[in-house]
Amino acid sequence: MNVIRIRGARTNNLRDLDVDLPRGRLIVFVGVSGSGKSSLVFDTIAAEAGHQLNETFPPFTRNRLPKWTRPDTDEIAGLSPVVLIDQRRIGGNARSTVGTITDAWTYLRLLYSRAGTPHIGESGHFSFNDPAGMCPDCSGLGEIVVSAVERFLDLDKSLAEGAILLPGFGHGGYWYSQYADIGSFDPGTPLRDWTPGQRQALLYGGEHAARLGTRPPKDYEGVVQRFERIYLHTSDDLSDRKRETIARFTRSQTCPACHGDRLNEAARGVTVLGRTIGELARMEITELAGWVEQVRDPAVAPVVAALGDKLRAMDTIGLGYLHLGRATTTLSGGESQRVKTVKHLGSSLVEMLYVFDEPTVGLHPHDVAAMTALLRRLRDKGNTVLVVEHDPAVMAIADQIVEIGPDAGAGGGRLVFQGGFEELRAARTATSRALAARVAPAAAPRTPTGAITVTGATRNNLKNLTVDIPAQVLTVLTGVAGSGKSSLAAELVAQHAAVVIDQRPVSVNRRSTPITYTGIAAPVRRLFARHSGRPASLFSANSAGACPECKGLGVVYTDLAFMDGQESVCETCQGRRFTEDVLRHRVNGLSIADVDELTIAGALDRLPDPAIRDALRHLDRVGLGYLRLGQPLTTLSGGECQRVKIARELREAAEPSLYVLDEPTTGLHLRDIAALLGVLDQLVGQGHTVVVIEHNLDVIRRADWVIDLGPGPGRHGGQVLYQGPVAGLRGTATAAALHEGQPAPDEGRPAPVGTR
Repeated sequence: MNVIRIRGARTNNLRDLDVDLPRGRLIVFVGVSGSGKSSLVFDTIAAEAGHQLNETFPPFTRNRLPKWTRPDTDEIAGLSPVVLIDQRRIGGNARSTVGTITDAWTYLRLLYSRAGTPHIGESGHFSFNDPAGMCPDCSGLGEIVVSAVERFLDLDKSLAEGAILLPGFGHGGYWYSQYADIGSFDPGTPLRDWTPGQRQALLYGGEHAARLGTRPPKDYEGVVQRFERIYLHTSDDLSDRKRETIARFTRSQTCPACHGDRLNEAARGVTVLGRTIGELARMEITELAGWVEQVRDPAVAPVVAALGDKLRAMDTIGLGYLHLGRATTTLSGGESQRVKTVKHLGSSLVEMLYVFDEPTVGLHPHDVAAMTALLRRLRDKGNTVLVVEHDPAVMAIADQIVEIGPDAGAGGGRLVFQGGFEELRAARTATSRALAARVAPAAAPRTPTGAITVTGATRNNLKNLTVDIPAQVLTVLTGVAGSGKSSLAAELVAQHAAVVIDQRPVSVNRRSTPITYTGIAAPVRRLFARHSGRPASLFSANSAGACPECKGLGVVYTDLAFMDGQESVCETCQGRRFTEDVLRHRVNGLSIADVDELTIAGALDRLPDPAIRDALRHLDRVGLGYLRLGQPLTTLSGGECQRVKIARELREAAEPSLYVLDEPTTGLHLRDIAALLGVLDQLVGQGHTVVVIEHNLDVIRRADWVIDLGPGPGRHGGQVLYQGPVAGLRGTATAAALHEGQPAPDEGRPAPVGTR
C-alpha cells in the first residue's frame, strides 16, 4: 500500500476525518492551535502504529514498553513502525549527559581503552557509571554535596533567640541543650559579639573547641559535624522533611578530587594525542569532531569513523556548541528534540514512520535550513516523515501540506486543505491568510523609565557582560541557538526579582483542569447550587457528588498483572464523573458534566456568572479559548502551559514587576501571534518590564528594544552584538533574517558593541 489510509478518525475533536497520506513523502500538518493537528498525527497515526508494534512483543516485554492509547477510528491502514521525536525534555538523572544519550561517549570510551596511553583496561574503566571508572569521592557525579555553613547561623541572634537555624537546634529544640547548657557559650549574647574562635568552636568543634576557656564535654560535636552526621552520612530512605532540610542547608560544588571529570585517577591520566578524555568531554562538539579526525591509528579506524559521523551529525543540526559532558537535564525542549534526532541519522532502517513535533522550536531562522535538510534526508532514505509545524520555511520544503481546521476545538477537526505550498498560498484557509499577512512593526518604540542592570555576567558562555535592560518596555533577546540568550536571562533573574513564565508543566495532578487552576470551581458549584437549591459540595467530583464507582475520575483502571493495565470508561457514570442525582440539575440547559466539555470560549457565552467570565477571559485572550474546561492540565504542551501562566499574570499582576518569558510563540499558529503581542503590550501598558527570549521575527519587529547576542553559538557567542531599537539592527544573523536580502555576516567575528 502506497498510502496511509485513515477513515472515521474521531480522537479528541476530530470529526470523522478521512484522509489518505502518501508514503515515502515529507508531509507537514498545519492549522490553528487546537485545530486537531496533534490529535491526527500523534494521538491517531503514531498511537496506532506504536500500539500495533507493541502487540508483536510477548506480554512480559510489552509491559515494559511505552503505553499507547488506541485511537477512535473506523480504519487505519498502511502504517510502519513509528519513531516519535517530540519536544519533551530528555531529563534523566545526574548521570545522563549529551555523550551518554547519543552514544558518542560509548565510542569515546572504546577509543581510549584501545588507543590510550597508558593502557588501563576495558572501556568500562572510562565510564563514570561503572565502579571500575567512577571517581570514588563523588561516585561519578562530578559534584559533591557540602554544607552551606553560611546559612546555618543568624549572627544577630543569641542561642536563646534561635541563632542556629537548623531544625531541632532552636530554644527548646532537641539539640539546643548540647550548646547552650554546657557552660562553654553564653546563650544570651548575639553571635556577632562572640569572638571568631567561639564561632568556630560552635560550628566545627575539634581543635577549635579545645582552645575555649571552658572546654566542652569529650563527646562534643560542632553544629556542622552533627548536621552532616545526621543528614549527609545516613544511608536510610530520607523523609520529605530531611530532604527539605538538605536542600535548604547544602549546596553542590565541583568535586575537588576529579575536578568535575567524574572519573578516577587512573582514567584521568590516560591520553590520546596528548588529550585526556575529561578534556574532550569539555570540548565543544564542533572542535571535538576536528580532533577526532586527527586520530590515524588503523587499529581503531572503525571507532573513529563511527564517532566522527555521530559528532558531525550533531554539528549539522545545530548542536555543535554543546559538549559531551553537558547534563541532559539542562537541555531545552528544542535541544532535546535535536539530540533525539541524532540517534536516528545513522540508522539503515527504511520505510519507517518518523513523526516530528515542531522541530524548529528553539532555532534561529539562520539555523532552520539545517533542520529542513535533515527532514529531507530522512525522507530520501525511503521513510515517511510527518511534521507538525507552524514555520513557513518548513511548509515550503514539504511534498504535501495537510491543514486541519478551520478553527480550534469544536470548530476544528476537519480536513480543509491538502496539496502543495503554492496551492496553499492560493487557498482561503487560516494558514494561507496568515502567510499573506504580516504583523506590523511598532509605530514607535516606547520610552523606558529607567534601566535594570545585569552586572558582570559570566554564566556559561557569557563574556563578563554588563547590560542595561530598559524598564517598562518590551525587550527581546535574540541570537542564534547557543549564543547566550537564556544565560543572560538567567543572570537577569538571579540578580533581580523576576516573574519567570516558562514552558514547564503547570500541574502533575490529573484532577487539575482549567476549572480548578483558574479558581472557577467554587463559582461553578455555587451557580448550580443557586439554580438547584442543593448544597454546592454536591457538584464537586472530588466530594459528595462524585460517582462512587470511579471516585469522580470518570475512568476505572484495572491491573492485569504481567499484561498492560487497562483504563476503561466507568460503566456506572459513563465517564461523566457524577451521580445521576447530580446530573439531572441544569443551568442554561447544561449539567455539571456538560460544563467539563465546554471550551473556554464556549463557557464565556454560556455560563452567566461574572466571576467565571472574569477568570476565563484572559485564557481566551492568550489563544487558549479552544481548551475544554475539564481537560487535564497534564495534557498541555509546553507552549500551552506558558500561555496559561501568562493568563494568570494578566489576572493577578498588581505592582509593576519584571517578567521574563522563554519563547512564548512556541506552538502558536501564525494568526495567533498578533493576539500574543497584544497581551505583552497589555503587560507593558500596566507598567511592567517584559523581557522575551524569542526567534519569531514578528515578535522581534514589535520590540521596543533588542539585545542581539552572538556572533555564534557556544564559545563563539556570549557577546552583545547590538542593543537598541529594532530599526538600527544591522550586520548580524538576526538582522539578515529581519531584512531579507541583506547578506548574513561572514565568519569573521563582528566586534561587540553596546556593552560597557
